Amino acid sequence: MEGRITKQISNQYQVTKDEKNYVCSARGKFRNLGLSPLVGDNVLFDAETLTIEEILPRKNELDRPVVANIDVALIVTSVKKPDLSLSLLDKELSVIIKNNVEPVICLTKLDLLEKKELKELKPLIKYYKSIGIKVVDNKNLGKIKKILKNKLVVLTGQTGAGKSSLLNKLDKKLNLETKPISEALNRGVHTTRHTEIYKIGKIYFVDTPGFSALDLKNINKEASRLSRKVLVSAVANAENNLGLNKKDLVVKEAIVNEGQTMKRMKFGSRGHVDPIKKRTSHIKIVVSDNK
Repeated sequence: MEGRITKQISNQYQVTKDEKNYVCSARGKFRNLGLSPLVGDNVLFDAETLTIEEILPRKNELDRPVVANIDVALIVTSVKKPDLSLSLLDKELSVIIKNNVEPVICLTKLDLLEKKELKELKPLIKYYKSIGIKVVDNKNLGKIKKILKNKLVVLTGQTGAGKSSLLNKLDKKLNLETKPISEALNRGVHTTRHTEIYKIGKIYFVDTPGFSALDLKNINKEASRLSRKVLVSAVANAENNLGLNKKDLVVKEAIVNEGQTMKRMKFGSRGHVDPIKKRTSHIKIVVSDNK
């Protein structure tokens, strides 16, 4: 039968099929292949022997939380107290998109903004929407439920952004404060570090202790340094050559292509020579005032 892993504790996996749960063990062949079943995996399992026979292909995999086949990453972002951090938001978007997960930005505490601040925020929202990223207000529960319906969702965002408050609004029975969702649902307290999927209405949420933020460690620092260098140059060109205001600029296009391949030689012993191909990349960044 085919099911989905919805919980893992140690080497035991809870596989759910048609709302029925089976506690299974993984076959030893996965260890030999260097594979480990993850929460979110679609698997083939034997309901009689309670063994996982095969892990079906994954569309994505995250390191923290350790989960597979995420549909949506809901980035809960406060615009006030704590203030909006575009640096953190863009880092999270980079990790999410890189892992083939759909990002959705959920803005909170918009009611704390003054009219001038709200007006300044609108172009930013328009920009994210223009590049295909959904942006929602946490008070628009109908739109949030529609976007997340039947999706496997992971929450991320800065501390104090309102993740617990959002979940309380989606299901008033939760009464979440800082405790895990499992405790709010009277499913017991986390006694070990594990990941689990819970269904709230028609949305499937990944629950990890404290709904921790996504792991941002895998961002390539050298590639980021070079991209930043090109971006700074593009901004300088826009300011000095075109007279554009730096504060109005947004990245309109960013492309990395294969650059020139340089041929080199490596000399060895006894006159032996090995050819070396030194590959390069070409980075193109286009900025615009979006007017």
